[in-house]
Amino acid sequence: MNAPLLALRLFSAEFAHLSAPCVSVSVVFPERPELFFHDDLAGFEAWRAALGIAPESVNHDEQGDHTRVLSVDAIYAGTELHLVGFARIAPSLVEGAA
Repeated sequence: MNAPLLALRLFSAEFAHLSAPCVSVSVVFPERPELFFHDDLAGFEAWRAALGIAPESVNHDEQGDHTRVLSVDAIYAGTELHLVGFARIAPSLVEGAA
């Protein structure tokens, strides 16, 4: 777990000016910290850019009819990261909405 904790420590030093993500280090992937941005795609994009992740490497998806999901895996400070951004889809953009 040293590598993910080192990456998180570097984040606090280098990216303190960015919005804080929800951070998770799980027993399933203990060497891969996950950064979640709930209702904050701008925060996701700011972190993506700060980490030097190419925009074209971001995956776009939807959960159900109401949630947009952006996700990307990257390497930072020798550690694999998983970034996920969630945002509600405006009702007027949902197919079939009046």
